[in-house]
Amino acid sequence: MVSKNIEDALNNQIRIEAESSQIYLAMACWAEVKGLEGVSNFMYAQSDEEREHMLKLVKFVNERGGHAKISELKAPNVTFKSIKEMFEKLFDHEVFVSQSINELVHISLQEKDYATHNFLQWYVAEQIEEEAVARTILDKINMIGDDKGGLYLFDRDIENLTVTTAATNTPA
Repeated sequence: MVSKNIEDALNNQIRIEAESSQIYLAMACWAEVKGLEGVSNFMYAQSDEEREHMLKLVKFVNERGGHAKISELKAPNVTFKSIKEMFEKLFDHEVFVSQSINELVHISLQEKDYATHNFLQWYVAEQIEEEAVARTILDKINMIGDDKGGLYLFDRDIENLTVTTAATNTPA
C-alpha cells in the first residue's frame, strides 16, 4: 500500500508529466507552423514520451492501492520569439521536472517506501538523459547563431539526435 502522502506526491507528478506533454505539444505546433518539420517531429515525439511517463505513474499508483487522479492542466505557452528561446524553456522545464522527481525520491526515503524509491530510479535516470539532450540541443543552437543554413541542417538532423549519458550507457 502506498501512503496518502506518497499518493499525493505521485499524483502531483502525474500532473507535471501531463503538463510536460502539453508543453511539448505546443512547442511542436509552434515549430510546425514555422516550417521546422524536424523540430516539430522531435517535439511531437517528446510530447508522446511525456504522456508515457505520466501513464507509467498512473499505473503504479493504482497498482499500489492508491487512486491516480487526473487533474486540470495549466495552458502552456504557445508562442516563442525564437527556436533558441523555445529550447531554453524546454531545458528549464526539464530541470524543474528533475527537481520534482528528486523531491519524490526524498519523500519515499523519508517514509521508508522502498518500492516507490526503486520505481522512481527509472525517472531519475530518465531525467539525466532529458537534461543532457536539452543541453546538447542548446549547445548546437548556440553554435548555429543566426545562420539560416545552419538552422536548416539542424532542423533536418534533430530527429536523429542521440545523446549517451552515464545513466544510460551500459558498460561493455
